[in-house]
Amino acid sequence: MTRPPRAFFQPLAQGAPEPLRDLPVRLERVIHFLPPHIEKLRDRAARTAGEADVLCGNLEDAIPPDAKAAARAGFIDMAAKVDFAALGCGLWVRINGAGSPWHFDDVTQIIAACGDRLDVMMVPKVEGPWDIHYLDQLLAVLEARHGLERPILLHAILETAQGVANVEAIATSSPRLQGMSLGPADLAASRGMKTTRVGGGHPAYRVLADPGRDGAPRASAQQDPWHYTLARMVDACAAAGIKPFHGPFGAIDDPEGCEQQFKNAFLLGCAGAWSLHPSQIAIARRVFSPDPAEVAFARRILEAMPDGAGVALIDGRMQDDATWKQAKVMVDLARQVAARDPAMAEAYGM
Repeated sequence: MTRPPRAFFQPLAQGAPEPLRDLPVRLERVIHFLPPHIEKLRDRAARTAGEADVLCGNLEDAIPPDAKAAARAGFIDMAAKVDFAALGCGLWVRINGAGSPWHFDDVTQIIAACGDRLDVMMVPKVEGPWDIHYLDQLLAVLEARHGLERPILLHAILETAQGVANVEAIATSSPRLQGMSLGPADLAASRGMKTTRVGGGHPAYRVLADPGRDGAPRASAQQDPWHYTLARMVDACAAAGIKPFHGPFGAIDDPEGCEQQFKNAFLLGCAGAWSLHPSQIAIARRVFSPDPAEVAFARRILEAMPDGAGVALIDGRMQDDATWKQAKVMVDLARQVAARDPAMAEAYGM
């Protein structure tokens, strides 16, 4: 259950900043994950920030237990040395879960050291609104204690069957919630799925055509086992006014498969995707930037119907209020991309 409407946007601690009523307008096509305990990768952070829209320090999965403290210290050091805001790059951190021995130090030490330089805290394995309520209260107390001027936002990772079952309640749990990402590897284990892949399709998950009378081989097509979950998450996020994201694609050696998964997520309504390797940054930047030809057609719709009223016939296709709203989504995103990416600004003619 969420807080009552009159109390929903009230600070949860005396002296804490007021919760945001609207999300900041930010381009977040690619969230690049960096293991902060590796010094040479931290040293490249400024260069990576010029390529990715968000840099996320990973303290959870993929960080060995004996490197957890070093990863936390490395993230704090990186946040102090690199001005990510000046580079136009968001700074996120994925903390360890509330049931881990590293969780409390992750939250308290990072807020104390990084303060307003941190934009978003990623929360793993969110199973219900209670996980967000707990961190909402804790962060408010820490923000008040350290004099933060704006709230740190939370991002829920959907990676358990219970989390999927509660996705709508999670999406409306707090004004601090920035968005959600699909975490396919842990979700597969939680569901008992028989795959070791991290996202993407599976050759055994197929639809088979009916047998023909001539006994010819039956046609079949590989399907997407994540479509239902991703679409449900997108709907929950859109209804709550937060952003949905595709999570990781683990096959670094399959850029074509990665690009197709990202395209599917983009078309469904996702704002961006995770990058686990530098080679995936360019893929996500390209996929989550609308196609220039599509943007050009969308602009023609807006020009023909400046206020969205009435109908217009463009290239034999009827346009009305619904297609005007679709066109506005496309053009608004193109403007955000153009503001960060000079090459795309030229392609869009902006």
